[in-house]
This record gives sequence, structure tokens and C-alpha cells, in this order.
Amino acid sequence: MKNLISGWVWIPAVFLILVGTTEYFIDSGDNFAFIEYPILQLVLLVCLLFLIALNIVLASIKNIMFQSLSEEAKEKYLAAREERLKKFDWKVILRKVNDAKPISEERDIELDHNYDGIKELDNKLPPWWLYSFYATIVFAAGYMFYFHILDGDNQAMEYEKEMIAAQLAVEEYKKNAPDLVDAENVTLLTEAEDLQKGAAIFQNNCIACHAADAGGGIGPNLTDNYWILGGGIKNVFHTVSEGGRAGKGMIAWKSTLKPTEIQQVSSYIISLEGSEPANPKEAEGDLWTE
Repeated sequence: MKNLISGWVWIPAVFLILVGTTEYFIDSGDNFAFIEYPILQLVLLVCLLFLIALNIVLASIKNIMFQSLSEEAKEKYLAAREERLKKFDWKVILRKVNDAKPISEERDIELDHNYDGIKELDNKLPPWWLYSFYATIVFAAGYMFYFHILDGDNQAMEYEKEMIAAQLAVEEYKKNAPDLVDAENVTLLTEAEDLQKGAAIFQNNCIACHAADAGGGIGPNLTDNYWILGGGIKNVFHTVSEGGRAGKGMIAWKSTLKPTEIQQVSSYIISLEGSEPANPKEAEGDLWTE
């Protein structure tokens, strides 16, 4: 039974290593891997049951082998086992770590100092403290060599580099994420597929005010070179997204259309410049030139 119980020490250790390995190699975003992928919970559970079964089997095999020994061999085995366990006694380990003398031997290191009955012992520094101090000396030498001789990046320089890298990553992400288009980075679309989608959006949402051929109705003519709020893809995108003049302009479409859809319909509107609608409305606004 003692052997079986001692096996529970390594089972949690191996299981935690398995969990940590899955977290390291599986990209699960901000969540834990076993939460993001529920199937992983079943895999980890099977692994845990396997470890428990393995521990029971090993303990059983060890017990069978022990029972097969002669009485003399059993006594030798138990005696050797007791000797091994003494090495892992926490009191012995603590004494070695601190290199402290047992109370029965303190008389050998007692100094000839006596302060109101308080005696002083000539104890050595604990090994853990001494080696930690040596480690700080080595670290300090390496730190000085790297930062003060080789001019390594300090925290301020590392921060600046990380911020520049992050800004570049954001800009690259914006380029590849169409729904992050805004009036500052929008570009004119000229592909037939995009213009067809823009035409469909125009027919579904804009003809009530601008007519089917964009010649104008309640809203202005969109086929001439005159614009009330400015022409060009950036101005047209902003007008469609944010709406027209307060109180008498069109509504803001940003709550209805996605940025990519606004870009498509804006590009389609610009492509209509110079077309000949059936009943064009008189020009409004100012003549626009790029």
C-alpha cells in the first residue's frame, strides 16, 4: 500500500506536464486549450486514467515480485528500503541545505562570547544562501558586460522597438482585413466584381433618392463633376458612412452597411461619372478636381 500511495506523487506531475505541453503547442487564443477545444478534455481524462492504471499495475507487479522473495530476502529488501527513505527525510534534507550543526554538536562551534546569557555560535553561512550570492555576482558581471560594454538594449529601447513592431503589425493587419477600411485608408476599387456588388448595393438602398441611373431625385445627381461634400473616394466614402448635411442630407449608412460594402458602393458611384442619365438633375455643389 505504501508503494501504491507513493505513486500518486508522479501522476500529478506527469499530468501537469501533459497539460502544459498542450497549452504550449495548441493555439487557443486567450482561453485554455482544453476549454477552447472540449475534445481535449476527453483526451486528458483518458491520459489521467491511463496513468492511474499504470501506477496500479506497476504496484501490483512490485508486490508480486516482493511476495516471491524468501523471508531473508524480504528482510534485506525492507532494510535497504528504510535506508533509502532516510535519505529523503525532510529533516535531514533541511539540515544539509542549511549546513547546520545538530543541537547536540553546537558545543563544538560555541564562541567565547556571552551577552547576558545569550551565546554566539560560529555557524557557517547556509549553502543555499552562499550559492545564491555567487549567482548574483555572476549575473551582475554578465549584466554589466551586456548593457554597459556591448550597449545592449535597455528597457526603454526594447519598449520603443516593440511599439514600432506592433504598429507595423497593426498596419499590415488593416491591409488584409477589409472590414477595417475607413475614410483614411480607403482605396478606389476598379475590379468588375467589386463594382457589380457596389451596383447591387446602390440599387437596393440608393435609388429612392438618387434614381436608378444616379441622375438625381431628392438627392443630387451623382454622375457629374459637382459635389456638395467633396468628390474622390475618401470624401464619398466618408459621406456615405457618416451621412450628409445635418438636417437635410442623407442618413449615415455605417450602421447598415459594412465598411467593405461602403467602399464598393462608393467606388461604383465614382465609376458613374460622365455617364448620361435619362433625366439628370441640375448640378449642385462645387466642381471637384483631384
